[in-house]
Amino acid sequence: MWIQQNNTLYKKFEFRDFSEAFGFMTRVAIEAEKADHHPLWTNVYNRVEIWLSTHSAGDIVTDRDRQLSAAIDRLIG
Repeated sequence: MWIQQNNTLYKKFEFRDFSEAFGFMTRVAIEAEKADHHPLWTNVYNRVEIWLSTHSAGDIVTDRDRQLSAAIDRLIG
């Protein structure tokens, strides 16, 4: 579940290993590029954390963030 906090949507994902986490990040990158909307994220071994906000709207959560978060969730599906 995405959490809205500090003007971002936030979610932590955990995978079996680094390779699985990196594959997920690659799929997210493709979706983000299609949407021309790019996340702030971190990756440590099997954990990926993502923060979404719309910089052009003043770093707040907008429908663009909600749409990308839904697209990201579909990748886990």
